[in-house]
Amino acid sequence: MLMPANSAQVYTFSLTGSIVATKISHNSAGCVMAAVSNIEDDAIEQITADRGPHYEPFGWHHWPEHPWLSYQFRRGLGETQEGGGSVSEVLLAGSRMIPGDLESWHTEWMRIADRNWQRGLAEESAGHVRTAMNCFLRAADYYRQAEFHLEPNDKRRLPTFEKMEACSHKFIGYLNPPGQVVDIPYEPGKPICGYFVRAPFPGDRLPVLICMGGLDSIKDEMWFMQAHGCLQRGISVLMIDGPGQGGTLRRHKVHSRPDTEVPIGKCIDWLLQRPDVDPERIAVCGSSLGGYYAARAGCYEHRLAAVISHGAIWSVHDMWGNKDDNFGLAMHIKWVLGATSMKEAHEKMKPFTLDGHLENMRCPYLVLHGGHDVLTVSAARKTYEYAKAKGVDATLRIIDPEETGAEHCQHDNPTIGQEALADWLADRFGIDQRALLKTSVNPLI
Repeated sequence: MLMPANSAQVYTFSLTGSIVATKISHNSAGCVMAAVSNIEDDAIEQITADRGPHYEPFGWHHWPEHPWLSYQFRRGLGETQEGGGSVSEVLLAGSRMIPGDLESWHTEWMRIADRNWQRGLAEESAGHVRTAMNCFLRAADYYRQAEFHLEPNDKRRLPTFEKMEACSHKFIGYLNPPGQVVDIPYEPGKPICGYFVRAPFPGDRLPVLICMGGLDSIKDEMWFMQAHGCLQRGISVLMIDGPGQGGTLRRHKVHSRPDTEVPIGKCIDWLLQRPDVDPERIAVCGSSLGGYYAARAGCYEHRLAAVISHGAIWSVHDMWGNKDDNFGLAMHIKWVLGATSMKEAHEKMKPFTLDGHLENMRCPYLVLHGGHDVLTVSAARKTYEYAKAKGVDATLRIIDPEETGAEHCQHDNPTIGQEALADWLADRFGIDQRALLKTSVNPLI
């Protein structure tokens, strides 16, 4: 049974720090209302006065004169704390990179990825399975980084991506219960690629979160951003590459679409065929551009019991409609939308808006957003306020610099992001975490 909005008291906002100023009030139903101010939108391309490696409110800033690369490096560094690497290895790789040089970026991530993959295979052969799993999980995220800046037609891109997948397959295969590599029927000969991992707790039918990324985040990264925290709280996960994402884009050339209720509906159809899924407790979470994907799906796919925008987007065109081909994400935007230029992409992204749709959402809705998110705090605030005005049971959670996790999708501290979204979902699903932990078959997951 879903818990009412006013049953939980933990979703408050930090009042510390000078960057984020938050005013809190409660409506008559006891829901938290918030107004966030004094945050500059779209500041990611600014070059800081301090040109050396240093700490910013959004996290470690490795190459200030190359802010987009610094952002991606921060992403990899943050994911080490969820098993996606080791701090020393990531810093070692960074020390060998030529600042601003994408070829050295690929080379150095490949170097540490290959080393961990080979070590993992050796440790697996020796029977050191836990060490092998650690190596495979680190290598998966390193290969993800190595692939990130390669052009879509680069002959190394798909092989690097599939090396990452091979690592993920090894890792989830040793989980208890073992994870499954799945193809979800979507279009003829073009399935949605995914991983299903059952939570390590007893019970005939468990709740499930459909986890998806956004413009460039993929199913294999969802462990570090969403899935791990949900599994710890008794929620199974289906990590997917939807249209325009991961293997579904790379292997099947399926581009993104605005009506995401269609692919998410296919995922729900697949889940409902499983005997270990609670049909009344299926939720979806999308990170980054996935924040739009998840919200749009929740507007029309009413089998969803909850929706999370891990990074909120009100309108893709409002956000990127004035960007040209030199924009830091232009390559990914064109590839994902199936466009040959940003001008063409601008037309394709116009239908990607929540305006006129969000009022159709019937389930609880969480907007989780970093106080320095590149998607802009104003977009999160607009999405939340519109939802509330239309009667949606919405919660807004802004994470500020004093907490850490103020970066886009909490890339500087992904653990706090997972804690916030997984605790919210567990409360809505009526999960007693104290009682649950006593029943775990794998408490160290």
